[in-house]
Amino acid sequence: MNSLWISDSNENKLFDTKLLEKNVNTQNIFLETDICIVGAGIFGLTCAYYLSKLGYKVTVLEKYKIGEKTTGHTTAKITSQHGFFYDYLTKSYGQKFAKDYLEANEQAISNVKSIIDSEKIKCDFEYQNNYVYTTKKEDLKAIKKEISAVQNLGFNCEFVTKTGLPFEIEGAICFKNQAQFHPLKYLFGLCKSIQNQGGQIYTDTTVFDVKKESSDYITFSNNFNIKSKYVIIATHYPFINFPGFYFTKMYQSTSYIIAIDPKKTLFKGMYISASNPIFSYRTAKYKNKELLLIGGGDHKTGNPCSYKDSYGLLEKEAKKYYPNCEILFRWNTRDCIPLDKIPYIGAYSSMMPHMYVGTGFKKWGMTSSNVAANIIADMICGKKNKFAYLFDPSRLKPIKNRNELKNMIIQSTNSLLLNKLKSANMNFDEITNDSGSIVEINHDKVGIYKNPEGKIYAVKPVCTHLGCLLSWNDVDKTWDCPCHGSRFNFDGKNLYDPAFKDLEVYNLE
Repeated sequence: MNSLWISDSNENKLFDTKLLEKNVNTQNIFLETDICIVGAGIFGLTCAYYLSKLGYKVTVLEKYKIGEKTTGHTTAKITSQHGFFYDYLTKSYGQKFAKDYLEANEQAISNVKSIIDSEKIKCDFEYQNNYVYTTKKEDLKAIKKEISAVQNLGFNCEFVTKTGLPFEIEGAICFKNQAQFHPLKYLFGLCKSIQNQGGQIYTDTTVFDVKKESSDYITFSNNFNIKSKYVIIATHYPFINFPGFYFTKMYQSTSYIIAIDPKKTLFKGMYISASNPIFSYRTAKYKNKELLLIGGGDHKTGNPCSYKDSYGLLEKEAKKYYPNCEILFRWNTRDCIPLDKIPYIGAYSSMMPHMYVGTGFKKWGMTSSNVAANIIADMICGKKNKFAYLFDPSRLKPIKNRNELKNMIIQSTNSLLLNKLKSANMNFDEITNDSGSIVEINHDKVGIYKNPEGKIYAVKPVCTHLGCLLSWNDVDKTWDCPCHGSRFNFDGKNLYDPAFKDLEVYNLE
């Protein structure tokens, strides 16, 4: 299973630590730079773009390939319409707060277009109207409340009952002049500009620690160490637990996407449903075809999910309206969800001056990443940013989503302690080929996966982040952490943060 964006990109070969190794022995060396950025997704590279343009020497370190994780697995909508959000913001934080949040995201759309134009990046950028729609009459009241809230902020939105969707709706709220693009093509355009400004980008480089040393930071990686005055943590989920404590303020959510060739002319616009089951739609170009992307199947990462309720749900939806369609791509992604629904952007912690973070973008990272990069660039330059107060990571406001906080604490407690005391959930012989489970061997819990041919892979099913008991994901054949969303391949290789170490592997021969 691979995303359309990654399959349609082949420029990652341009960024490799081997380029460094040709000129220098990386053993026990320090590279010096002004700003070290950990993570080469859209947030990290946007930071690098702006800061290199301002004359800073920038070095970007990426564990995998450029945009290979979250950015490469998104639907890539660039929009300030984040579901039914502005009524919530107005009631929770006041009208000025909601208006500034909307302005920040609208400005981000313009910023992305400005970068594309100035750098001449060919990334299939298109302005599109964005709709939050419903097929249920009971949702109309919520739509009308959201429209009223948005209009009270001075923003022009519309209520419509007709769209280009292949089915009837009860109503929708429409934001005009939103956008979509090819995220990997955009990232590679940023990379070229960063390198032209003297910035360095290294892939296949795992950062495992950052430490303060006098007035500088040392960033430690598997290939070399970086000395810098500033550090930006752009790793999707922050991997430095203390201070910051971001693992207590967010959880991860998994959702699924398919790309189909509908075999017929498609509609215009971007769409997302107002209530469950959530479905998201947008078009995309691929090899002279126009594909339809359908997203949905959202659930908390680490919770069991079947094929029927993930890709199967989307395939059923596609076949309902496009019975002759061809499914070309399937992929999924993880999003960091803050408990108060607002991203964390700014100083990592008061105890770590000159270290910055951007995380918790929910499902709107294409827009929020630009907001974040501008805030952090201004902070490094000593400039006041009018939107910085919205996203202050040190905020200590009452948690609005108390039920989710309670559920997260219960889940973490269960995974850290109670589940480890329970009996294993399946006998070894009951595990079928191409499936996995936790079994008990010599009083120890062992994660077992049998591949389609019956070959056995055994791991210690304990997350290398904070020690939570992992759960088996039978859709993607991975071990997932229900506490903070880390993910590991069936053979123990780490796939997603906040964990960065592989699982312990057992030899059963």
